[in-house]
Amino acid sequence: MSLSEEALTGTDSTYLISQMTEHDLLEVVEIEETSGLSRWGWAAYYAELQGQHSRLMLVARLDNNGLHGDGHQLAGYIVARLGAEELHINNVAVRENYRGRGIGQELLNRILEEGKKSQVGCAFLELRAGNTAALALYEKCGFKVTSRRPRYYTDPVEDALVMIIRFERNA
Repeated sequence: MSLSEEALTGTDSTYLISQMTEHDLLEVVEIEETSGLSRWGWAAYYAELQGQHSRLMLVARLDNNGLHGDGHQLAGYIVARLGAEELHINNVAVRENYRGRGIGQELLNRILEEGKKSQVGCAFLELRAGNTAALALYEKCGFKVTSRRPRYYTDPVEDALVMIIRFERNA
């Protein structure tokens, strides 16, 4: 089962949401490193691509015609897994110069649709307590804060907020 690609038009670029490939990993890691996420690194993303949840690894591609003017092909990405009747959103990141254009929300919406199609009961994620932009995005998409995990993150040490969105199941 694969996600269909669909072009999205931002303020000055066209984006295409598609499944991540191993050719995307260097840029994915670059985005990860500049976004303050807990470090996964190339090997972890590669291993995830080889697993059963690779369809839940999406990227937002720029222009679909080679490199964008800033030398990048990717504006952002999202990685999730299905398990224990829930969708766990592991990482969502958008390059700083492409934030505020709806890319993160579109990536998140696509993954949530996959969770609903898979008939899981909910989706959850953790985020740094001080990440107000991510908190606003997740709340806009329907997530609610359910708990706090003290000192969950390192480098720097910070609490995590756990957020959940519940799905209605079709009978």
